Amino acid sequence: MPTPTELFHHPLNFSALDNDFYKMNMWQCFMHQYPYVEDAEYKLVVRNDIDLRPYRDEIERELENLNGLGFTADEIQWLETIPWYTKDFIEWVRMWSYQTRFLDVSEENNQLSIRARGPLMHINNFEMPVLSTISEVYNRNNFPDKTFADVEQRVDEKVSWLKQQIKLDGAYHLTFADFGTRRRFSSAAQYRMVEMMKDQLPNVFTGTSNMYLAKELGLTPIGTMAHEIFMLSQQVGIQLANSQKHTLECWVKEFRGRLGCALTDVIGMDAFVRDFDLYFAKLFDGIRHDSGDPKVFGDKAIKMYENLGIDPMTKTIVFSDGLNFEQMMDIYRYFQGRIRVSFGIGTYLSNDIKGVQSLNIVMKLVHVNGRPVAKISDAPGKTLCEDEQFVDYLKKVYNVTWA
Repeated sequence: MPTPTELFHHPLNFSALDNDFYKMNMWQCFMHQYPYVEDAEYKLVVRNDIDLRPYRDEIERELENLNGLGFTADEIQWLETIPWYTKDFIEWVRMWSYQTRFLDVSEENNQLSIRARGPLMHINNFEMPVLSTISEVYNRNNFPDKTFADVEQRVDEKVSWLKQQIKLDGAYHLTFADFGTRRRFSSAAQYRMVEMMKDQLPNVFTGTSNMYLAKELGLTPIGTMAHEIFMLSQQVGIQLANSQKHTLECWVKEFRGRLGCALTDVIGMDAFVRDFDLYFAKLFDGIRHDSGDPKVFGDKAIKMYENLGIDPMTKTIVFSDGLNFEQMMDIYRYFQGRIRVSFGIGTYLSNDIKGVQSLNIVMKLVHVNGRPVAKISDAPGKTLCEDEQFVDYLKKVYNVTWA
């Protein structure tokens, strides 16, 4: 996609690089550390009370354009500049392409249903294009009158407010990145927003999770791991009580000190703290918050590091749970001088246009090798699993009593 001139594009899926960086990083870890997962399944979850079935045929047609889409020589060349990608992984990426035979689009429980099922190495990348396609199809049907002017107006307002706050607070170490691919208004809207953030906040805006935008706009790609890699370890022959530790061990083995931000809310922060011992706390640069009260979470993180004899100011928390700029500044002030913080902001950046109701959709791993996996969030309504008995078992194993 060249510099966009229209807010909506056809077809929507134009580049294999239009995906989040953490998917690529986990993909290499899957290749080397989880090589025998021949049957995995991801499921669309719609959290809004919005019926997406009227858009089913249009979404299905757009997703079919993914079939056969692979990485171009130019995109491979860009990936080769990332120092932790190994030669065998790059050659796999060079050969790989999307295969829509692994996608099933149907209806389930009076809602649109999309599932990706097949070998993990083939279906891992479907999450982001499925979600961004749904979002863009929904938006172009419901808000066709929106223009670049609408996008630019909101960005200008936000940047003006944030610059004023930074000056008032002396918050000159504040940093945030774009995490908005999955729920963006459109690919063109996200491109323009990121371009403006880069130009107007050069010392604050650190990059984007979207690899295509990072490449095209000369930005740093941002991202390490997601929930699915921890969920994966629940059903690969590891004792369930050791599944979190197994994931962290695999990550350290794969990346040897790089990509050192660990996600915490797959079984809740308390269970994570019990597993995140001195070894991991020293090896990882920090942790990411994605559910629950951010201040409670951060206080627990600081106590964890202090109990391990580690100065919290040598570590970083990345906050990424549905933030806007006002919440970001509040969190920054609360932890200033106590622990380093950074922020990943999604829908508020990529789909915040006056008069637009954004979708709240995710696509999560639900089965591995024919068996259920689960995410127990630190927030109500975010627990994901298709087997209540497995959730109960997981809670018992990890002594989770609050969810």
